[in-house]
Amino acid sequence: MGKTKYLAGLGISLLIWCGPCLPQDLITQSAAAKSLMLDNESLFIQALDEIRNNKIEAALADLEYLVNLNPNFKLAQLVYADLLLSRSRPITDFGNLSSAPYQEIVALRQEAKARWQHHLSMSNKDRIPAAFVQLDKQQQYAIIVDLNKPRLYLFENVNGLPKLIQDFYVSIGKNGYGKLEEGDQKTPVGVYFASGYIAAGQLPDFYGDGAFPINYPNAWDRKNGHTGYGIWLHGTPSNTFSRPPRDSDGCIIVSNQDLKILARYINTDSTPVILAKNIDWITAAEWQRRQQQFTSFLEQWRRDWESRNTDLYLSHYSKEYAGLGKDYQGWVDYKRRVNSGKKFIEVDIREPSMFAYPDGQNILVVTFDQNYRSDSVKRKFRKRQYWRMELDGKWRIIYEGTVS
Repeated sequence: MGKTKYLAGLGISLLIWCGPCLPQDLITQSAAAKSLMLDNESLFIQALDEIRNNKIEAALADLEYLVNLNPNFKLAQLVYADLLLSRSRPITDFGNLSSAPYQEIVALRQEAKARWQHHLSMSNKDRIPAAFVQLDKQQQYAIIVDLNKPRLYLFENVNGLPKLIQDFYVSIGKNGYGKLEEGDQKTPVGVYFASGYIAAGQLPDFYGDGAFPINYPNAWDRKNGHTGYGIWLHGTPSNTFSRPPRDSDGCIIVSNQDLKILARYINTDSTPVILAKNIDWITAAEWQRRQQQFTSFLEQWRRDWESRNTDLYLSHYSKEYAGLGKDYQGWVDYKRRVNSGKKFIEVDIREPSMFAYPDGQNILVVTFDQNYRSDSVKRKFRKRQYWRMELDGKWRIIYEGTVS
């Protein structure tokens, strides 16, 4: 009875005894009872950990419960079948069923690797994604996806401080991330917002128990010539528990079970959905420093506008600015004309939110309620700005417009 490196292709150091499995602590009953308190992934990871520690009977009990609970969880089914097979003969690799198509085995191996590697790297619970600069009071929750994991993280706004409350395995585009054009089967990278909800009854079964469209392409995408549409966060077909890590045409896919959980926290038009190649995790102290830095130049923009010093005000705008129907020169001409006759200008900014584009792109998305008042005009609307750090190290507005 020799040892073999089961799941070696996953980069997972799991060892099981081949041949008939020897009884271990026979904790079958306690494992099944414990499983009632675990979600599907936690129970699957627990089973893998038991395999690693040669607690085969415990792993079999957990996997048996799991596949009975979710017969469509193909990954759990495959590992369970491998363990049963190991009782009668040595197994040499992940997925020893000769009837299983090779590509399906490869996809399941990738899923197992993604889930297990996340389990091994759960060290960021007390840290905050650098992309979350500031949440407004209406944004009770925020979502960020690490496209390399691939993993979705759900945060709660606790008195302004983002706190991680749950995370989920996801599938992304077949060709990875960095969407540029329609049909490239890539998931976009950037700062987006949930823009609606489509119930399951309005969708083909392929999209699962519902879908949350996001606002791709956003203003920055359009400025850069990115095309395509229909990027959603959605579920899986009724006969599928989960899909491989790269299996969509660009959407973010979670299990129907996870989608039902997430649906309780997503507020359309306000919940941010940030898609990052990799998440930059920072401490709370660093997060507070960044927040103060970014809010300071937004406040300076507001003060310079109120000062009626048009040169100071325009110094906050990039030469590549485009927004509100004008390019940079059109904006300069317009502001010099309208500001010259003002006796006073008052600008009130409320409920600002700020999200930094991930992966060091030096773009900041700022959204707020603006209340403008002068001696001749009064206007309230919700505004969104894109700030960019330029070559001289200064942050300037490259786009602004209303939020519909």
